[in-house]
Amino acid sequence: MTSTQSLAIAPQTLAAAIANPGSLGSIQAYISTVNRLPMLTVEQEKDLARRLQQDGDIEAARELILSHLRLVVSVARQYLGYGLPHADLIQEGNVGLMKAVKRYDPERGVRLMTFALHWIKAEIHEFVVRNWRLVKVATTKAQRKLFFNLRSMRGDGETLDSQRVEDIAQKLNVRESDVREMEVRLSGREMPIDAPSDDSEAFAPISYLSDDGHDDPVEVIARQDQATLESEGLAQAMAKLDDRSRRIVQARWLAENESSTLTDLAQEFGVSAERIRQIEAAALKKMRSSLAVAA
Repeated sequence: MTSTQSLAIAPQTLAAAIANPGSLGSIQAYISTVNRLPMLTVEQEKDLARRLQQDGDIEAARELILSHLRLVVSVARQYLGYGLPHADLIQEGNVGLMKAVKRYDPERGVRLMTFALHWIKAEIHEFVVRNWRLVKVATTKAQRKLFFNLRSMRGDGETLDSQRVEDIAQKLNVRESDVREMEVRLSGREMPIDAPSDDSEAFAPISYLSDDGHDDPVEVIARQDQATLESEGLAQAMAKLDDRSRRIVQARWLAENESSTLTDLAQEFGVSAERIRQIEAAALKKMRSSLAVAA
């Protein structure tokens, strides 16, 4: 009896849940399901990995993936503090798990769980970097290293003194100035500089910003022309996409309010979330090429 046969859930349902954790009804139902999946012994794991490596046995790959889904759930939980949907984090982690299973060599004497950790974290890291606004500012290797480590190293609400800054800089092999800069970013909060729309008489931070002089009218017109060209270029790039790709890009990147998740769009189009991610990546690549030509 295989691991999936020991559950009263159809194998195809579990397979769909790998790409779309919300397909079982809720994220809690998904987590409950994967936590009931039996763990593999060392010999079972080696046997399945050899079948996959030597014979290309897809069923063996599926069993290796299913038995390690709980690991992805555990890792994804560590990234909930970034405000991203739990289901999306798990979904990206599952992609990393599948990559790890494909590359796993049972003869190296390392358990799949240990080997897969790197791939799972790498996929989730990349997802966080693509989707969390603060990280878009953290573009250097040192900044990304600090972004993913400083929060846990400093403790909740703790202000770093000079000695702690020096210690962290040495441990992460970064500059002390980078540590201080990232501490400020992680400690801050967003604040609109305009007055609330429902209170036209309210004073807002923008009221207190200094005016150091007026720009040259020529520069103002040049910037306006550039903005117009960029907006027209975006419209032209969007026009070259098919209807489905255009809808996905608009929902994921151009929504005025909250952007849609991969899971939301997967349900809308009746495909897997991984398929939505592939369409999104292809559409963005096509748009970048179009904008480069326009420039």
